[in-house]
Amino acid sequence: MAHNQEENKEHPDLLAKAQKPSADAVEAHAYYRGKMATNPKCAIRGLDDFSIWYTPGVAEPCRAIAESPERVYELTNKGNTVAVISDGSRVLGLGNIGPEASLPVMEGKCLLYKYLGGVDAIPLVIAENQPDDFVETVLRLQPGFGGINLEDIAQPKCFQILDRLTAEASIPVWHDDQQGTATVTLAGLMNALKVVGKSKEDIRIAFIGAGAAGAACTRLIFAWGVDPALSVVVDAAGILGNHRKDLIEGSPAWQLSRITNAKGREGGIPEAMKGADVVIAYSTPGPGIILPTWIKAMADDPIVFACANPVPEIWPWEAKEAGASVVATGRSDFHNQVNNALTFPAIFRGVLDVRSRAITDEMCFAAAEALAGYIEDELDNEHILPEMTEMAIYPLQAAAVGMKAQSLGLAQKQMTHDQLLDRAMELIGAAQAATDVLMNENCIPPFPEL
Repeated sequence: MAHNQEENKEHPDLLAKAQKPSADAVEAHAYYRGKMATNPKCAIRGLDDFSIWYTPGVAEPCRAIAESPERVYELTNKGNTVAVISDGSRVLGLGNIGPEASLPVMEGKCLLYKYLGGVDAIPLVIAENQPDDFVETVLRLQPGFGGINLEDIAQPKCFQILDRLTAEASIPVWHDDQQGTATVTLAGLMNALKVVGKSKEDIRIAFIGAGAAGAACTRLIFAWGVDPALSVVVDAAGILGNHRKDLIEGSPAWQLSRITNAKGREGGIPEAMKGADVVIAYSTPGPGIILPTWIKAMADDPIVFACANPVPEIWPWEAKEAGASVVATGRSDFHNQVNNALTFPAIFRGVLDVRSRAITDEMCFAAAEALAGYIEDELDNEHILPEMTEMAIYPLQAAAVGMKAQSLGLAQKQMTHDQLLDRAMELIGAAQAATDVLMNENCIPPFPEL
């Protein structure tokens, strides 16, 4: 750590910029008392309209749904509503801080769903630590939602919960820390490899971290075509492999130990990174978790994804000075942000629009390809992914996902590519326009000067 303190003295402006969002966040959250509220979507011309929207008129749509349950998607907002659910056991690198303390993150997720996907999302934090009881709670919530977004749940129970809910739920279930992280990481990797001129079949990746994000990245990236035998995975105890006798049989780490590290490497992060073409790190917040000297020992034109939140395993300027050709982090204040928000609102937009029964790896591939392809003509070392402000990326991914769901036979509603694009643009545009109107009318007060 002393090494990094010395390095950062040479970049006080960059360090101050990196620390500013955290310094402002509490004051901004207190000013607005959170980030989400509910607003009507129907016209209210006067109090007489409540006889339509509520009693006595509301009884008729209730009867219609009781007679034909599928009409709930026609007569209510269920088909555009997602529950963002957490127990607060693994929050943004902060660890097990509990459900109440996780609520700002869940509200933030809902804000992104609405603004970037036109999806109505509700934050639900649950005081339940047992996986079986957590699953049962979520299953009981299904009637009111069109989909479930699991968030910030510790491993290994996050794997068990996702597997069970995917198998048992009647609506699509998504764990953004797993599937969302893996999708946007894959999109970034697709383009980073193009920048350095390497192919997926030949590269060796050092995955640092075998938690929910790390394990999901390995699974999706290997399914995409990267050879697991050439790659290594590092958890808290070191490199995974057949030499590790401490792993629980059947666990994600045990499974990875059987398909990776064909050469039997042992050691920790520096040994894993030696000679690697790519390092993908979702581990402990830094800096100082990855050292510049370890990057210097990587292959030519190394790619470094340092994605721990809220602080990357190594500061980007340190990685570049050590020779990294492409550097990505999870932060918006640096180039190449690997951010779940680039993809999860769009994926659920497409899933909800065709009423897909599930979210599959093939649908994640479709989203990653659409996301990576959007910026293909502008690729360089500092631009491997679009920025969140590139609003065209969300309808494009939504349409790609909706079409893939239909081709897989998972969709309960058929739409053309153009119809999916138009619907996504309409709903996302309406959400953003509504926010602008509320701000212009001072219903949302001006952002405080910090």
